Amino acid sequence: MILDKGLSKTLDPRTKLIIVIAISSLAVFIRDLKYLALILAMATLVGKMLNSEIFIVFKKLKKIFGVFIGMIIIQSLFIKGGNPIISLGGITLLTDIGVFKAVEFLIRISIILVSATILMTSTSREILQGLVQWKIPYEIAFMVSVAIRFLPLLKEEIDDTLIAIQLRGIDVKKLSLNEKLKLYSYIFTPVVAGAIVKSRRLSIAMECRGFRAFSHRTSYMKLRMKPKDYLISSISIMTAALIAYMYYL
Repeated sequence: MILDKGLSKTLDPRTKLIIVIAISSLAVFIRDLKYLALILAMATLVGKMLNSEIFIVFKKLKKIFGVFIGMIIIQSLFIKGGNPIISLGGITLLTDIGVFKAVEFLIRISIILVSATILMTSTSREILQGLVQWKIPYEIAFMVSVAIRFLPLLKEEIDDTLIAIQLRGIDVKKLSLNEKLKLYSYIFTPVVAGAIVKSRRLSIAMECRGFRAFSHRTSYMKLRMKPKDYLISSISIMTAALIAYMYYL
């Protein structure tokens, strides 16, 4: 079998990028629930083979359960048609189409999150080098790398702020919806301010190191695709093309 336990370490990051692009593209364009469920199963299988933290992602999906319920209600209220399931005073609150669309949204988000865990099996430096060797301008590749690095930092800063609030005796779980909205609005300002400060420090560090001082940038790291990289990339592209063909046929 081609896939082994250490595949995530030996696989070229460009191969992972091809896998993620194929999976994410299907998740965006396909609107059939059966096909989306199939794509999610495939993405989960690939993530498991690459030893990505997919189960942590599924645990975190519990946190957006309220968003999922809200999506069901919004879809039921604003999308015409469908059979009503719950009505209140002549107003339809829940329809079968609303449930269908919300489940579709949840599966699509799950696919994108699982795809992100596949990329996280490589370092940001490896992904950056892969984009550069794809002849993508270094500035754009660097922006992608910084974005990948900044997202965990923002999450960590939000978690630290919430812990600091809880240490002051405020139980966030017991707050009402209005109080939670106010609390998160208060959290949003320092987090954004912290991100701006970090970005300024990063820009200063880049200037000090002579970023864009020369038109061409050399790199010590050189990525080389192996036969299994070409094979897995080809299988990923052909599988995505086959699913798209079956869907649009």
